[in-house]
Amino acid sequence: MLRSPLLLTFWASACLLVAGPVAAQDTPATAPAAAQTAPNDLLNAALWMQRSVEFKANALAVYALGRIRLDEALADKSASALDQTGAADMPPAVILDLDETVMDNSAYESGLVTSGTDYSSKTWAAWVAAKQAKAIPGSLDYIRYADSKGVKIFYVTNRKADEEAATRANLEALGYPMGGNVDTFLTRDEKPEWKSDKTTRRDFIAKDYRVVAMFGDNFNDFTDKAAGTTEERETAFEALQAHFATDWFMLANPTYGSWESTTFGDDFKLSNDEKRALKVKALQPWTPSP
Repeated sequence: MLRSPLLLTFWASACLLVAGPVAAQDTPATAPAAAQTAPNDLLNAALWMQRSVEFKANALAVYALGRIRLDEALADKSASALDQTGAADMPPAVILDLDETVMDNSAYESGLVTSGTDYSSKTWAAWVAAKQAKAIPGSLDYIRYADSKGVKIFYVTNRKADEEAATRANLEALGYPMGGNVDTFLTRDEKPEWKSDKTTRRDFIAKDYRVVAMFGDNFNDFTDKAAGTTEERETAFEALQAHFATDWFMLANPTYGSWESTTFGDDFKLSNDEKRALKVKALQPWTPSP
């Protein structure tokens, strides 16, 4: 259960009155109290990813199921996560998104909460350069298993091309296989046609490989039907849902994604209060009778 920020502030103040001033070198580097207690929609999501066993159990379950389905797909030459035709004789491959699918960036998100700031390309670039992302539970074991079976591992990420070197170094330090003499690391803007929509990169892989599984944390990691209204996304999901838990595997990411931005029309120029109001409006609440 979360404790009230006001109670925490009162407790901290009382401790200072009793103990007296703390030496500067003994003071932890924390954000101002006002920043820590300011409303931030990331709080529960970042806390869940960093501190809950539920997050770990969820991720482990997704990758454990993926391993079972991988063995089935390798035994069935007709199986394809992209509904390919004529791919039976192609070597098998798996496509994985990186952020919140393979790489855990919850420390960055938590930093936004405690500093009272919002995402920016500047702080994100600094986070990538720091190479401190951790492994999503289960991902390393799955990828190593797939690699041991002769499956080519492709990382299809919307990290930008100029962030590739730092990202590779982060992954290599965690022990992830990087593909040998084949470029298996496909970043945004690496080629002119490789934009945020990952369709062109999935098609690029599918020319030479039978894609037997895909992993992501966002609907657009699997399909170009992720854009549109909430209702349009629901319709697309209903048409594609047979893939999920068969050859498409979704990791839980409550911190950000197209599910959130859809509620405020993908208008990132809106203030946080305006976005929050539209998100509340998108809810389908139950309220008790008077």
